[in-house]
Amino acid sequence: MDILEILLSASFWTAAIRIASPLIFATLGELICERAGVLNLGIEGIMVAGAFAGWMAVYSGTGLWMGVAVAMVVGMLFGLVHSLLTVPFGLSQHVVGLGVTLLATSLTYYAYRLALPEVTSPPKIDAFQPYEIPLLSDLPLIGPALFSQTPLTYLAFILVGVVAFVLYRTPLGLALRAAGENPSAVAAQGLSVTGIRMGAVIVGSGFMAVGGAFLTMSAFDSFFFEMVNGRGWICIALVVFGAWRPGKALLGAILFAAFDALQIRIQQTPLGADIPYQVFLMMPYFLSILALIVMSRRAEVPAALMVPFNKGER
Repeated sequence: MDILEILLSASFWTAAIRIASPLIFATLGELICERAGVLNLGIEGIMVAGAFAGWMAVYSGTGLWMGVAVAMVVGMLFGLVHSLLTVPFGLSQHVVGLGVTLLATSLTYYAYRLALPEVTSPPKIDAFQPYEIPLLSDLPLIGPALFSQTPLTYLAFILVGVVAFVLYRTPLGLALRAAGENPSAVAAQGLSVTGIRMGAVIVGSGFMAVGGAFLTMSAFDSFFFEMVNGRGWICIALVVFGAWRPGKALLGAILFAAFDALQIRIQQTPLGADIPYQVFLMMPYFLSILALIVMSRRAEVPAALMVPFNKGER
C-alpha cells in the first residue's frame, strides 16, 4: 500500500521528471552520435565538464541561459576532439571515448582548483526556478509533474520532438541515419560522410554537456565532482533501450528516473527500515538492466555503428 500511494502521488512523478531531465539531454546527444555511426563513450566526462562550465559561467556573473550556452560550447569542443580522432583518423571509438572522459574530468578538476583554490565547499548560484504553466499546472497528478518544472526540463522535452522531426522528416536526418547505416550510399550521393559524422558528434556532445549543466543550474545550485555519478553510462544504455529512437529513449529515461525516485521514497517507509539501503541504491540499475535485456533483443543496431569509413574502400 505504501508503494501504491507513492506511485499515485504528484510529488513522486514531479521528482521522476526532474531526475529524468539531464538523462534526456545526454541520451539525445548519444543517440545522435550513434545514429551517425559513432559510439561516444566520452559522455560521462563531457557531462562533468558541462556541469562545471555552466555553473562557473553563472558564478562569474553571466546569466543562466548564457551559462547553458557556455556548457554547450564546452561540450562541442570535446566533441570536436572526439570526432577528429575517430572519424577522419579512424582510431578506436572505445579508446578515444574513454580518453575523452578522463581528459574532460581531469581538466574540470584542474580548472576548479585553479579558479577556486581556497574554497572548501562549492559556492552556490541562483539556479533556474520552477515555472508553473497556467491552467495546465493545476491538472491532477500530471499537472505538477509536467507543467511545474524548470525551463530546462521543458527544453529537454521540446528537443525530443525536434530531434525526432529532424531525424525522420528532413533530408539532413535522412543523411545522418544513412551515415550510420550505409555510409557508402551517402558518399555515392556526393555527401561527406566525414562531415556528417563529425557534425553529429559535435552537436551530440553539446547536448550531453547541457545535460550536465542541468545538474548544477536546475537540479542543484552548486558543483561537486560526484554529481554526475554514472549518469553518462546509463544514457548509453538508454539509447539501446530506446532502439535508437528519441521517443522510446524518452520513455526509458523516465522509467529509470521513476525507479530512482521510488527507491529514495521506499527507504523512508517501514519496508526501508528492514532492508540495507544499498539494496535500494542498486534497485534502479538492476531494474534498468532487466528492461534493457528485454528491449535490446528486438533492437536494430545501426549497421555501420563503430565502423570507420574511408572513401573509396569497400
